[in-house]
Amino acid sequence: MNYKAFKILLFVSMLTLIASAAFAFGGCSEGECKDCHSLSIEQAQEAIEPLGVKSEVTDVRFSSVPGLWEVDVTDKKGGKIPVYLDFSLNYLIQGDIIEIATRQSLTRMRHAELNRINPSVIPLEDAVVLGDPEAKHRVIVFDDPECPFCKKMQAEMHKVVEERKDIAFFIKMLPLKIHPNARDKAKTIICEKSIELLDKSLAGEELPPPTCETDVIEKNEDLAAGLGIKSTPTIILPDGRIFPGAKRAEDIISFVDNPIDD
Repeated sequence: MNYKAFKILLFVSMLTLIASAAFAFGGCSEGECKDCHSLSIEQAQEAIEPLGVKSEVTDVRFSSVPGLWEVDVTDKKGGKIPVYLDFSLNYLIQGDIIEIATRQSLTRMRHAELNRINPSVIPLEDAVVLGDPEAKHRVIVFDDPECPFCKKMQAEMHKVVEERKDIAFFIKMLPLKIHPNARDKAKTIICEKSIELLDKSLAGEELPPPTCETDVIEKNEDLAAGLGIKSTPTIILPDGRIFPGAKRAEDIISFVDNPIDD
């Protein structure tokens, strides 16, 4: 088989695969999906029972992905997670679904909506502030002064406050055990409440020893554990959504400007 024939065969095979996947997920070809498909919480619960899981279905809606239901279920720790059922109810999908245009995980967005917290339970007296402390919108960040992903996030946060004076970041130190020097650096930053020292640490510069005794780190560790925060950076939006991982400046601004209604 020559190369041209191989390319044609590969193209036809891809079309066949795409068509088969669309059929398997029961996608609608015309009209609104709601005109021909419906699923109750009870029906979704019955559909997942053969898997032997004890998760409780709490809500069902049409997914942004044609042919899929978005189903909210409880996890082992009492939180909620989204999973997906195809319209035929023969397939369950668990994991990230990425919207290519925005590069956002629809799954993580929904998870953040389902597991919101009340930001007022988080004390901010010990926080290092980037931006105007009196800004209208306060974004809380759990941060490690030696975390490479926190370094990326720091640059994006600086972009945000340069563009938006109504957004400020309240950064709480959460040094991880995988970074052995981070704890002393975090203490130094807490003692001075210095965003400049945090910038230097994330840039790889050495910091002076702490100038005070503080139990803030231990309190932050207990607080993070209670909130289910295990990694840095983790951001908490003013509406209580929690997002782990570094985020782009434009995404942070979009999150703040588009809060979830109660």
